[in-house]
Amino acid sequence: MTKIHPTAVIEDGAQIATTAEIGPFCVISSKAKIGEGVRLLSSVTVMGDTTIGDETVVFPGAVLGAGPQDHGNEFLEDARLVIGKRNVIRENVTMQCGTPKGQNPIRGEEPEKLITRVGDDCMFMVNSHVAHDCVVGNNVIMTNNAVIGGHTRVGDGAILGGNCAVHQFCRIGRKAMVGGLSGVTRDVIPFGMVTGDRAKLRGLNLIGLKRSGMDPATVKAITRAYMYLFKSDEGNFESRVAAAHEKYKDNPVIMEMVEFIDDALIGRRNITTAEI
Repeated sequence: MTKIHPTAVIEDGAQIATTAEIGPFCVISSKAKIGEGVRLLSSVTVMGDTTIGDETVVFPGAVLGAGPQDHGNEFLEDARLVIGKRNVIRENVTMQCGTPKGQNPIRGEEPEKLITRVGDDCMFMVNSHVAHDCVVGNNVIMTNNAVIGGHTRVGDGAILGGNCAVHQFCRIGRKAMVGGLSGVTRDVIPFGMVTGDRAKLRGLNLIGLKRSGMDPATVKAITRAYMYLFKSDEGNFESRVAAAHEKYKDNPVIMEMVEFIDDALIGRRNITTAEI
C-alpha cells in the first residue's frame, strides 16, 4: 500500500504506484503519474502533467512540472514533463514543462512539442534547473546550481559543473564535461571538455571516458581524430570536417563527433561548436 503522509496534498486523479512513498507537505497535481518505488521525501511540489519514473528519489523543495519561464506559455494545459527511472533529484531542483515551440531539432529525429524529457539514472544536485523543451539523456550529472536554458539537449553521460549556465538551444554532446562557473553559449562536442567564463574547448574529457569503461584503443582513436580536426594545419576547419567523413567512416564513435560538428556548421548555421 502506498505510504502517504497525512500532511501531503494530493489532488483527485493523480496516479500513484502502490510502492511509492509521499512524504510530509508534498503537493501533487491531478495529472501527475508517480512510478513504482518513487520517494518524495518532503515538501516536494509536482505540478501539471508530470511523470516521475520508477525508483526516483526527490528531495525537499524540488518543484517539478511547473509552467515554463517563457512569456505567454506559463499556463499551458497540454504541456508535460517526463522524468525517467532511478534519478536522484536533490533539494530545490526545478524542472519545467514544454512549450508549443518544441524541442531543439536534431538529425534523424522529429522534435516533440509541449514536452520536456529527462532520462534515466541521472543526478541533479542542489538548485540545478532544467528549462522548458529540454532533452536530458541518461546518466547525466548536473552539479549544484548548474542551469540549462530552454530547448537545450544534453547527451548521455555528460557532466555539468557547479554554477555553470548553458544558453538556450545549445547541445551538450555525449560524455562531454562542462567546467564549474562556465557560461556555455555554443555547442559542446561529444567527449569534449569546456571551461571558462565564456566556455572554450580545452580538449577531450579523457578521464571521464576512461571512467566510463571506454577501451584505451577507442580513446586513442578519438584523441587522434580530435587532434586532426582541431589542431591540424591541413586546410581549414570546414575542409577537415568534410574530409573526416571519409577518413573516419568506419569508426562510429568518431563519426558521432564528426556528425555533431557537421550539424553545427551546416544544419545550424547560427550555432557553432564550443571553440574552433
